[in-house]
Amino acid sequence: MAARTDYDIVELISAKAIAARVETLAREIDAFFAPTEKLVVVGLLRGSFIFIADLVRELESPVEVDFLEASSYGDSTVSSREVRILKDLSGKIEGCDVLVVEDIVDTGHTLAHVLKLLAARRPRRLEACALLDKPSRREVEISARFTGFEIPDAFVVGYGIDYAQRNRNLPHIGVVRFRGEG
Repeated sequence: MAARTDYDIVELISAKAIAARVETLAREIDAFFAPTEKLVVVGLLRGSFIFIADLVRELESPVEVDFLEASSYGDSTVSSREVRILKDLSGKIEGCDVLVVEDIVDTGHTLAHVLKLLAARRPRRLEACALLDKPSRREVEISARFTGFEIPDAFVVGYGIDYAQRNRNLPHIGVVRFRGEG
């Protein structure tokens, strides 16, 4: 089924609010992991790429960046609950401090799957950071230690988050409103 194009986007979180929260998150993360020889920041592609870029620029800890691509959405607005790893890490994380950076924790299936996968690789410490959290949608018991914003049960785009590969370039987070659906 083709993705719908009959929608509008209503701003939920401004670019200014995101920037301020990213700066605060970086301070919290630095304090939590201090002292560390190296913090491996693992970005979950593709939705976290803008968030991770902004976050690592604010971190004062020595940082190594790697990426893992997992998918449970495809071009849909609803999680399939089946998590597929499309790209694994390039480097080893055994004995390292690791921070998984996620765009949004929705049902929790993706983050739970990724944390279990990475925990088996025996990092020194393993934590998660999510820009957005939708606790009302949680299906598995999981949470990110560091969270940017708690949001309502709405489909959002912008700041790296897409709908059918569109709208990642928006500087803010917006709610998708399909025309004719209230």
